[in-house]
Amino acid sequence: MKKLFNFFLNLNWNLLEAFSSIKSNKLRVLLTAAIISIGIASLVGILTSIDGIKKSVSDSFSELGSNAYYIRSLRNDRGKESGVVKKNYPPIRYREIAEFLKKYDGAGIATVSTTVTRIAEVKYKSEVTNPNVFVEAGDHNLVDVIQLKIEKGRNFTKSENERGQYVGIIGSKLKSSLFTNNEDPLNKFISVRGNKFKVIGILEEKGSSFGGGGDNRIIIPIETSRKLRPTANYEVTIKVQNLDLVDDDINYSQNLFKIFRGDRIGSENSFEIERNESLDSELDEISTYLKIGGFTIGFITLLGASIGLMNIMLVSVTERTREIGLRKSIGATPKIIRDQFLIESILICLIGGIGGITLGILFGNIVTIYIGGGNFIIPWLWIIMGLLISTLVGILSGYIPAKKAAALDPIESLRFE
Repeated sequence: MKKLFNFFLNLNWNLLEAFSSIKSNKLRVLLTAAIISIGIASLVGILTSIDGIKKSVSDSFSELGSNAYYIRSLRNDRGKESGVVKKNYPPIRYREIAEFLKKYDGAGIATVSTTVTRIAEVKYKSEVTNPNVFVEAGDHNLVDVIQLKIEKGRNFTKSENERGQYVGIIGSKLKSSLFTNNEDPLNKFISVRGNKFKVIGILEEKGSSFGGGGDNRIIIPIETSRKLRPTANYEVTIKVQNLDLVDDDINYSQNLFKIFRGDRIGSENSFEIERNESLDSELDEISTYLKIGGFTIGFITLLGASIGLMNIMLVSVTERTREIGLRKSIGATPKIIRDQFLIESILICLIGGIGGITLGILFGNIVTIYIGGGNFIIPWLWIIMGLLISTLVGILSGYIPAKKAAALDPIESLRFE
């Protein structure tokens, strides 16, 4: 009990000494803590933004579930495999998708969609939105396949799509931006890039999602979008109700689509088919590489900060040589002296670490919300890791100065000028 009491007594005294030393060297401590703060902020910020964007993307995928898959054009930057340059293929044409949809009679519901723009400016009377409205186009099955719900109004019909009617379904955020004072948007005309669209439906609020526009969107018929943007990247989304039939349906769709693409039997696909499960695994792989990059940037910054802190602590030992000699002459042990400087070093790192964690969380969430449209998150794992790294940097940076201080001869120290 007495040992425990002495431990806390020494700890309290060392903390008071550390705070006193920090107050007397405010500028040096502030600069060192700022460098540490930048290192921790870059690390926590990058990791927080990666987690936030990943969560937003995963939430978007989970809306469809693992029983959905996509048919889309192959990327034309596929590089080499086993020293052989991979062949590039032309993008999927709308005509090929239209023929596929006519013949498809698999176990699921198929739809075609494309992104018209993510930066549309929408107008209604005197109200104008920011240029950040997501304009998506699809056929009459799109709303059902991607599991959106219409709160008021209706979906556009197959006939309206085939005739390329200028009708649209708007999200709740777009509605509140354009229609104030509880005005009913139904059957009103809004302007999208100079084209008048009749509002026929309002989507239920679903929150933000990565790359999907969230509630700040308008969905228009695919045939209408072809008048606005004849050349676009189209993709097919197929949702199968029975999870056990997904693999068979993928094989069926692959064989059918190869016919319309003109792919020879036994040749590789000139398109790609992806399932939500494979997209999740790709996302995990990408986020791992990004985290490694974040750790590398943070490590390099913290390495520089630790060297700077070690230098400050060595200067502090030199400046306080007489104080150390005096304390030793009245009974302070080398352990007490060592602990004093270690605690001071750790305290400086924790000050910088806490500041860096706060900045990192703010930065990470700003990036997440701006890019991924996600919600504010508090990454407890990275907060704890940031505090542990700060403590570790403090121990490593303060060990050599603390050891030097503990080894000083009290008589020689008292003579130091």
